[in-house]
Amino acid sequence: MTTAQREQQLIDELRDICQKHHKVVLASSLGVEDMLLTHVIAKEKLPVGIFTLDTGRLPEATHRLLSRVVEQYQLHIKVYFPEAQDVEQLIEQQGTNGFYHSIEARKSCCKVRKVLPLARALKGQQAWLTGLRREQSMTRQQLEKSLWDSDHGLVKYNPLLDWSQEEVWQYVREHHVPYNALHDQGYPSIGCEPCTRAVAEGESERSGRWWWEHPETKECGLHIAQ
Repeated sequence: MTTAQREQQLIDELRDICQKHHKVVLASSLGVEDMLLTHVIAKEKLPVGIFTLDTGRLPEATHRLLSRVVEQYQLHIKVYFPEAQDVEQLIEQQGTNGFYHSIEARKSCCKVRKVLPLARALKGQQAWLTGLRREQSMTRQQLEKSLWDSDHGLVKYNPLLDWSQEEVWQYVREHHVPYNALHDQGYPSIGCEPCTRAVAEGESERSGRWWWEHPETKECGLHIAQ
């Protein structure tokens, strides 16, 4: 399938989603997949709101990209932060970098900084879009294009699920889509700064996320039923 055919298929899918639901949002991590979706949404003027989660531990390159995206596409991107009281309590309990000590501590940090803000962002929405792809990790290989998200009471869509990494980058380069500068420094997947590292050639896309854990635990809770 050519890039143009892939794009048209994606546009048709997004239009269909917007026809089915009046309130649709893209949950953008500002990763390359979400940038592709943002580009298409802006180009086609689709009625999709966009939000991102600022955990308080993001790399500066991610903040720079956010500013560039807002300016280039003239979009309003809503930014959700964790509640200050929750962060204070978390640090009181486990310290500033307690997430390194155990999976439970790391998941507690993700809950405060990502999962709870996501719940606020999705409140009142009817559908949300993600940039998840099956190829990204073993935890995502059984995902479906659409499913009912019982945790948030809405439909979740993964329109790029069957895209390959090569197809994503081919589209991004052909259409001059802005992306995080860290991608060019060996970071295929970018999250919080202390929990993300560059990957070596041959490693999986998400091997740089929470690299001290086993592959089957590498999700923050945003895409796993609670």
